[in-house]
Order: sequence, then C-alpha cells, then structure tokens
Amino acid sequence: MLLALIGAALIAKGVWNASRDPIVRTATLALADWPAGEPPLRVLLISDTHVAGPDMPPERLRAVLRRLNALDPDLILLAGDFHSGKTLATRHYSAAELTAPFAEAKARLGVVAVLGNHDYWFQPEPIAKGLEAAGVTVLRNGAVRRGPLIVGGIDDEVTNHARLTRAYAAMDALGGGPRIMVSHSPDIVPDLRAPVDAVFAGHTHCGQIALPLVGALSYASKYGDRFACGAMTDHGQKIFVGAGLGTSILPLRYGAPPDVWLVTLQGRSGATRLPAS
Repeated sequence: MLLALIGAALIAKGVWNASRDPIVRTATLALADWPAGEPPLRVLLISDTHVAGPDMPPERLRAVLRRLNALDPDLILLAGDFHSGKTLATRHYSAAELTAPFAEAKARLGVVAVLGNHDYWFQPEPIAKGLEAAGVTVLRNGAVRRGPLIVGGIDDEVTNHARLTRAYAAMDALGGGPRIMVSHSPDIVPDLRAPVDAVFAGHTHCGQIALPLVGALSYASKYGDRFACGAMTDHGQKIFVGAGLGTSILPLRYGAPPDVWLVTLQGRSGATRLPAS
C-alpha cells in the first residue's frame, strides 16, 4: 500500500512538472555582421509543443502563447514536433486542432516554423497547412528574410528530410546579412557547410526525465549529450536547444522543466552573454 502511494505521488509530481509554466531562459548574442545602426532583435524559441492530453491540450497551449506574447519578441521560431504520439495520452487531436492555437503567437517580424519527426510520423501536410492558416511561415529547407536576419529553416533530420545544400542556396539567394537557422533536431550542426550566427533547435527535451545520480534517460540524439540542452558553442557554432513545452512517450517530466529561449541579437557594441541552461 505504501509503495502504491509513493508511486502515485511520483507520477502526480511528474505530470505536475510537465504542466508547469515554461521557464524563460535568456541570452544576449553579439554578432560581428550585425548591420550598423540596427537595433537589437529579440528571438523567441518555442519547441516540442506535443499537443495531447493530459498535459498539453490546445487550450493550455493557447494560454501559454498568450503569456509569452508579454515578452514582446520581434521574431518567434517554432522548432517542430507539434503533434504528440504519447503512449499514455488521454486524448489526441487533429492537425487542425493542434495547430490552431498558434494564431495566438504574436511577433513584429512574424512566426517561422519547421516540422519535427512526430509531425512526419503523423500528418506533415495537414500540420503545415494548419500552421500556415494560423499565420505561421513554414520552412522546409528554405529561407526567408525577417528584418536584418536571414532565417534558414531545416526540414526534419530525424526522418531524413533535411536538405542542407538546398537551405544554404535559399539563404544565399537572399543576399547578405546575419544568418540564423531553425531546425527540429540539433544533430544537423556537424553537417553545416559553414557556421551561421546561431542555430535554434529542440527535440532533446533536455532529457525530459533526468534522474538524480542517473541523469537523463535519453536525449534522442545520435551524438548523445553533445547537444543535450541549453546555450552552447560547438566548434565555433552558437547553438540554443530548448527543453520544449510538451512531452513525448510519457506525460511526465523530472529534472528537465519546460522552457523557452529569449535570445537578444545585437551588434558587437554590446556584451555577449551565453548563460548555462
């Protein structure tokens, strides 16, 4: 009986952890190629919403996005995995239902998204269509200019849809200026033909279940913990990997709370700050 109570309490704690408001992690990154006189720009990274019950129904995602609007981002990046294939989900949602909340996301320079592996395992075309209907620009190995930035969007690496050569060509076609990339998985980084100013990604969930003494059970990366979580520099490449908002497989989190990243990009006149996650 005692063990059953302890087990129930641990599960309840895991669900509560998964349902808490995301931590807003911040960083400031000074770029050598930032245009002279251009004011700083605030980029908000949101990843892995995994819309499903019990922890992330559409109404909760809408409420979270409304609160995040208060951060007043200039640009919002959505790093994929909008759908959730949770084994113990209490409810699944259609592509239209899980994308509609993104109409709440507001940024001066708009919202840019890429798809993730769970989206490809579910219904990639309806998800992309739903995001576009919500006012989101979906990039699939393409690029757009947003203010001073060239934003490259890499299609999902996990399901072998990433085409880096095509994405670089799309960025090259937009001319000069600072470049950033958004990708669902950070595993693209070792294959980049040249560094960009920053890569924004999700997928790892920062482990989602990270236990004392044991650590994370998995980062779902072929590179192990190399790109596990947070702000990092890998062979000169600046990377931000978010823990995401939702959950995968189980609606539980331990030691890896939901988070988003708010990164201020600016010229070299300001200091560069890359905090640990």
